[in-house]
Amino acid sequence: MFAHLPMLEGPAIHDSLTHGGFRRSQNIAYRPACESCSACVSARLPVRDYVFSRSERRVLNRNQFAARYLVEAEATREQFDLLRRYLVSRHAGGGMADMAWPDYVAMVEDTSVRTHLVEYRGPAEDDGPGALLACALVDQLSDGLSLVYSFFDPDLSKHSPGSFIILDHLLQARALDLPYLYLGYWVRGSEKMDYKARFDPLEILDPGGWRLMSARDRAAAADAAPTAPFE
Repeated sequence: MFAHLPMLEGPAIHDSLTHGGFRRSQNIAYRPACESCSACVSARLPVRDYVFSRSERRVLNRNQFAARYLVEAEATREQFDLLRRYLVSRHAGGGMADMAWPDYVAMVEDTSVRTHLVEYRGPAEDDGPGALLACALVDQLSDGLSLVYSFFDPDLSKHSPGSFIILDHLLQARALDLPYLYLGYWVRGSEKMDYKARFDPLEILDPGGWRLMSARDRAAAADAAPTAPFE
């Protein structure tokens, strides 16, 4: 299912659609609606009730060297070069593998909603900010932050940058007094999506509305989990 996000009412409509399980790509909101499959489940983290586990605190500590910069949603060649490295290393066979510069510009800038980029950089250098290590495209909703897309230097995998970006955005949402961090779709058994079930507590959207993921859900997710870890 697709819905256009109009220029004037885009933020309000985006809010409503996100609460109903839609995701955004540029000025289009979409939601899978397959007749024989309901595997794509919207997921979000309840910020105020979230307690970091010992392993999550270690991830935050391992990445203390990374400085966070909130910047306007304007594409740069530096970001695109990092994205290309990330895609070649982690998603060479994926649908975004052939993304060109104009595609990236459109992904970042072609929107009517409240959005921004978060850059993570290494230690500052004499002539300015440090090297770009990771980047996230983030929408701001009335009740939370929504992670649209993130990418990172594949050489930093030992620092668990993917998990770090999510945990750091939990901290950002908490600082803004926003109740939720939207993660997109959880797909049980999917190597690219199943990592989301590792975060606890996690809310998922079913026909009855948003609810906390149950112990039964987690057990099923663990049984179907891929062997490759999310980083």
